[in-house]
Amino acid sequence: MRNGKVVLVATLIVGSMLSLTARAEKTLSALFMSQAAYSEDDVRAMAADFEKANAGIKVKLEFVPYDALHDKIVAAHGAGGAGYDVVLFDVVWPAEFASKGFLQDVTKRIAPADVAKVFPGAWTTVSYKSKYWGMPWILDTKFLFYNTEMLKKAGIAAPPKTWGELEKQAKIIKDKGIVKYPLVWSWAQKEAMVCDYTTISAAYGGQFFADGKPNFHVGGSLEAAKYMKASLDAGLTNPNSREYEEEDVRKVFSNGDAAFALNWGYMYNMAKDPKESKVVGKVGIISAPGADKVAASAVNGSMGLGITAKSANPEEAWKFIQHMSSPATQEKYAKLSLPIWKASFSVPAVSQGQEDYVAAAAKSLPLMSARPETPSYQELSSILQKQLHSVLLGVSKPEVAMKAASDAAAKLH
Repeated sequence: MRNGKVVLVATLIVGSMLSLTARAEKTLSALFMSQAAYSEDDVRAMAADFEKANAGIKVKLEFVPYDALHDKIVAAHGAGGAGYDVVLFDVVWPAEFASKGFLQDVTKRIAPADVAKVFPGAWTTVSYKSKYWGMPWILDTKFLFYNTEMLKKAGIAAPPKTWGELEKQAKIIKDKGIVKYPLVWSWAQKEAMVCDYTTISAAYGGQFFADGKPNFHVGGSLEAAKYMKASLDAGLTNPNSREYEEEDVRKVFSNGDAAFALNWGYMYNMAKDPKESKVVGKVGIISAPGADKVAASAVNGSMGLGITAKSANPEEAWKFIQHMSSPATQEKYAKLSLPIWKASFSVPAVSQGQEDYVAAAAKSLPLMSARPETPSYQELSSILQKQLHSVLLGVSKPEVAMKAASDAAAKLH
């Protein structure tokens, strides 16, 4: 009888302990992107390290393509229930997400001492109206990649410093029969095309807004659209670029079918990987070209991690974000996305084997130009995508299409 009571009491104690453990364990739901920058395997590995260091917290990961990321976040906010705890968001979304109450203000969670340790361009990724709505995570811009062997065959001593030089070098390479289409871009009617357009526009001094009015049809903004179309008309740009996204660009360049490509930093190490590329040992990288009075150009393609307004686990969510964005984590996975931390660029493990990439980034990151900041960015981007693509398809003249873009954008304000 006594032994039976002991067993019963022990069973009750163990059961209570298991019940308390189950109640104490929390699961975070996090939404990430399934393309560019960090791979899914890398993100899963980062999350696994976090779980090991934080007993009682589990992380449920979901990955979607970039094109679905925005709408997933919006839909989750409008649906019943808590939805996601942590979401990855693009640099162009804080104005909308903050104004509509999708994200929590984390300004007080960020140590003032850390602000100066991070590249200023990274903070613009998560800022709106002098507040922080997340922590910078992916710090990226578009770089110009070039095939060193093709340039050597063409007798070109150095890669182009300006967009005009790029056009001339591409023509030399084409005329010598080295490759049919020297240039490849991500010009499908998607956000990546707007990023390319922003990069070129910045070099030519384009201003998307002047005195509060859309300005896509004049100055550098118009010149960028004309440049894009001219490269197609001259047979320098692969015409399939009008259907390509970033991964298509990477594969074309890595297959040896292009001399130049504009793409995000993640392509550098993948183009040097024998399992992914046929151009190993022939990969060069520099900042995107400039123009007569501009040394280089760059677009802010960075992304941040934020806590959703409906998260039931904000403290745990912030712990997870701190882990994902910490110097230790970012330095460990620096081969696909460079850290947001200035000091990390001096860490041998970060620069080793990718010195050219780090040097290009050090030049580009301070120059990053923003796409238009507006709570109506998704609508504005759709307008730009439609009109730019009509130019590239030869349906509309640059002057007509970009004026239409300005007129339509004016109605959003």
